[in-house]
Formats: sequence, C-alpha cells, structure tokens
Amino acid sequence: MSCGPAVQNRNQSRSIRWWDALSDEGFRLFFPLGAAYAALWPLLWVLAFEFDLPLAETVPPSLWHAHEMLIGAFGAALIGFLTTAAPEWTDSEPLRGWHLWALAGLWFIGRVVGLLGWDGLGLIGAIADVSWLSILLIYILQLSWRQRTDRLLSFAFWLLILLACAAMARLGFLTGQLDLATKSIHMVGFAFLGLLGLALGRITVPVTNLILDPTEATSPFRPHPGRLHLAPGLVFVALAGEIFGLSQAVTGFLILAAGAAFMDRVAEAFIGRATFHSEILMLGGSSALAGVGLILAGCARLGAPWSDITGLHLAFLGGLGLGVYAVYCIAGKLHTGHPLGQSWLVKTGAVFLCLSALLRIAPDLGYDLPGPFHGLATVSWSFAFLYWLLGFGPLMGRLGSQVPKNS
Repeated sequence: MSCGPAVQNRNQSRSIRWWDALSDEGFRLFFPLGAAYAALWPLLWVLAFEFDLPLAETVPPSLWHAHEMLIGAFGAALIGFLTTAAPEWTDSEPLRGWHLWALAGLWFIGRVVGLLGWDGLGLIGAIADVSWLSILLIYILQLSWRQRTDRLLSFAFWLLILLACAAMARLGFLTGQLDLATKSIHMVGFAFLGLLGLALGRITVPVTNLILDPTEATSPFRPHPGRLHLAPGLVFVALAGEIFGLSQAVTGFLILAAGAAFMDRVAEAFIGRATFHSEILMLGGSSALAGVGLILAGCARLGAPWSDITGLHLAFLGGLGLGVYAVYCIAGKLHTGHPLGQSWLVKTGAVFLCLSALLRIAPDLGYDLPGPFHGLATVSWSFAFLYWLLGFGPLMGRLGSQVPKNS
C-alpha cells in the first residue's frame, strides 16, 4: 500500500465510538481480528486440544490446523489489506460500516466451524469462506472497472486462484477426499505466497523511500521494474507444475526457482545503515524466510533428507507470517497518522515470530531440541501477535490518536 503523508486521519478532531472507528477502514477491523485469531488458534490446537479437535471426525485435525492458519489468520489480513490498499491505489472511497461488518461476519462463521473442526457444519463454513473470497474478488474487479485501472488486476488474478484452491480444499473436506484436500491446502499456501510477492513489491519501494527521505522530496530507491512480479510469477509457474502433476524433480526445480526469486527481493533490503530500520528488516526477512523455505522444499523433492513440508512450514509460517506482521506494523502506523518506527514491544514480537518458525523446523533438520519444542514454537508465535495487539490494538479503535515516534 502507498505510504506517503497523504495517508492522514480524516477524522482527527471528532469523537467517535470505537465500533464505528473499527469499521472506518478495513485494516482497523480485520488486522486485530487476524492477529487475535493467529494468537488464539495455535494455543488451542497445541496446548488445549493437544493436536486434536473436539468435533473433528472425517477431516484430520492437522488439515483443519493448516486450513485455519491460512484461510483464517492470513485470510483476515488479506481482507484488511485489500480493502484498505486498493481504494488508496485507485484514489477512491474505501469500504466502511456494514460492508466491513458483513465481511467480518462471513469470515467469523468460517472460523466458528474451523476452530473446533466442526465437520457437521462443514458446508456452512465452506459457503461462508467461499462467499467472502468471492465478494473480495468482485470488489477488486468492480473497483478496477470503475476507476479504469489495471493496477489491481494482478491481485484479482491471485484472488481467483486462491478462491479456486480454497473451494477445492473445502470440497475435499466435505467429500472425504483427503488427498484432494491436502494438495489444495498446499496450493492455498502457494496462492498466499503469490499475493505476498505482489504486496511486498508494492510496499517495499514507498516504505524504503520514506525511510531514506522522510520529506519525500526525492525518491532515492528505484529497484529494477522486472523485480516487481518476478517472485509471484515464478510462484505461479511452480503452482502450475503442481496442478498439472509434473514429476517430483521438475516441481522441485520450479519451487527452487520461486525461492530464488524471493531471495532476490532480499537484496532490496541492503540500503546502507537504513537497512537496520525495523520495517526494512521485517520486509526483507519475510522475503528471506519465504525464499529459504521454498528452496528447502525444492531440495527435498530433489532428494534432500527432509520432507518438503519442512520447507513449506518455513515459507508459510515464517515468510507469510512475518510478511503479515510487517504489513500490520507499517499500516498500523501510517494509516493512523503516525510516523514509521516500531516500539520495543512490537520489535520483540517480530523476533518471537522468527524464532517460532525456526523452532518448528529445527527437529526436521536433525537438531534435537530439549523440551516440548512444538509448545515453545506455538507460544513464541502467539506472543508475537499478542504483542502487536498490545502495541496497536488501542489505535485501531479510535481516530485521531498520536503516539511519539520510536524507531
């Protein structure tokens, strides 16, 4: 999303109820929802339910877990991001009020079903998730048509892919075709990586320029335009290989190429001393974790002594997780009228998130960790999003607030 001083608090002087403030823009409502769900769901899954779900019968709890992390936690982030960024990119009014609450209601229905692995209400959950994805896709297409712009079409393309993959996963759940469900959930993760690549391409340039020149009088950072869609483009090629059932070796090389494209994005983070700004580290770290994860997954398909799931865990939990966290932090500052620079609490959350991803894959790579490493990884992950909620939650429910810069 664009990150200039034009991002202002339009209602700075008027008093407003917190529930009206939450529905003033998409990020105010869906970022806290996504962060709360990302913090709550893993704790229940690992610590309370002990890798089981009380109402799961046909669908294994592990598939519900993967589905809810992607469609549940990251899905809320996607709604908040696009309903905030797309109007800004097209200079149009954002969705507000009951439109946002309706989307939140559909998202919430899906989470009620997924939180407990409620197979008996699987159809209702499927309808709800397919509905909000479809509405989001139609909204982006309508906005593109009304504003006569093609700036949103790449996002619409990936939303269509995400919708198709999510629908296929739900179909697998409903019909008991667990192989279809498993493959479709993996493709949902690839679709989110495609969207991540697009988002990083749009966010990194304005954020980097704002850090290098806070006055915005110049634009010292101008990356090669070929990098804009390189990562999502190669993710699409890898996804196509999965869909058409190419061999393990071929898909392994395609996934390696997609990982290399994300690693190429890491180079954009090296901008001198400003590299150590928290926002630059988070954006570059997201690309790095996604890239390394895909490279590990590709190597596994070419014979490396670990499962490709190990690499996908790092790409999805680490790359997507840190990317979502970075968007939460950057938009949480700029769209509430505050300068960039994160508090120590929020920075600690980013460190915990990275630690969680590394703890999760360490045993798969031969590092025998003492103690309940799954529990440690889960607590680290949840702490990250709880810290964000503590740092930014109060800002989401009020307009016109100001906090001192802390970089």
